This record gives sequence, structure tokens and C-alpha cells, in this order.
Amino acid sequence: MGRTSDARQRILAAATDLFSRRSYGSIGVAEICAQAGTPKGSFYHFFESKQALALEIIDLQWNSQRGRWQAILDGDGPLVHRLKDLFAFTVEVQTASLNDAGVVSGCLFGNLSLELSTGDDPMRQRLRTIFDEQVDLIRRAIEKAQAQGELSVIDAPGAAKSIVAQIEGTVLFAKLFNDPGQLDQLWANSLRLLQVADA
Repeated sequence: MGRTSDARQRILAAATDLFSRRSYGSIGVAEICAQAGTPKGSFYHFFESKQALALEIIDLQWNSQRGRWQAILDGDGPLVHRLKDLFAFTVEVQTASLNDAGVVSGCLFGNLSLELSTGDDPMRQRLRTIFDEQVDLIRRAIEKAQAQGELSVIDAPGAAKSIVAQIEGTVLFAKLFNDPGQLDQLWANSLRLLQVADA
């Protein structure tokens, strides 16, 4: 049982690495198995298809990331400070990618969304759900700050969606220029969206 579980984990790790660095469409099952050091037959013992594997990776990645987002956004202190911590986490992830692999990998969800936006409905739907959850986490934090008199944003859902769009857009620039410094504008731009002075 231990060896079986280990093989499955190696496949997940190999595919996560490949999907983070390359386009989904360019990666085949044989390459995933070669990097994982497992026979191709083992792949289909664990996963029905490459899509099924990718969907599981998307869920694993979001479950981990969602925990960090919730811990930050539900923490203590003014919302603007918590958002700054969220952006710092984003920079940390991209900087770690640059240090570990020599390239800024970007956001797995954003990368897949760009590639699969005109097809692959199950994956596209799952990615839409994740972005909806991200917007909702920030919206609830904004509305709580409004109730406590911290903010006077007129359109909390719109501001939350714009902040998520900014995160994704600047991560895309960071990937394009291979420079996490592209994320430096997140803070100032989000303060303008929330109609507050620098804090």
C-alpha cells in the first residue's frame, strides 16, 4: 500500500511541476510518468485521464492556497494591513519560484485559464469556481471592514473582483518579465480601489 501511495504522490508532484512550468496541452502522460519514475500503466491505475489528474492538482493547490488566504483575511488588524499581507504572500510564492526554478511560474489557475478559456469545460468551470471563491473571500473581508467603519467602498463585490483581477494581472506580468518586482504596484492600486490613504 505504501508503494502504491508513493507512486501516486510522485505522479501528482511531477505533473504539478510540469503544469507550473509549461503549457497543459504540451504535456503528455508519458512525460509525466517519465518524470515521476513510474510506468505508464500506473498512471491509469490512479487517474482516468490527464484531465482527471489536472483537476485533482487544481483542487489540491486551491485547498492549500485557500487556507492561507482565509488565515490572512480572517486575521486581526485593519483590512488594509491584511491585504498587504495577502500581497506579500503572492510575492513570496513567485519569488520562491524564481529562486527554485530560475523562472517566475505565475499562477497555475491563471495559466490554465488563459490556455483553456475556449475549451475543456470541466477544468474551465472548476477554475471559474476558484476565482469566484477568491472574490468572495475578499468581498466578505471588505464588507466586514465596512461594518466596522474602516472603509466606505460603494461596491464591495466590484472592488473585490478588481483586486483579484489585479493580483492575476500583475502575476501575469511578473511571469512575462520574469520579475516578481512587477507585483510592487498591487498595494498602491488596491488602496485606490478601496478609497483609502496609504497605511
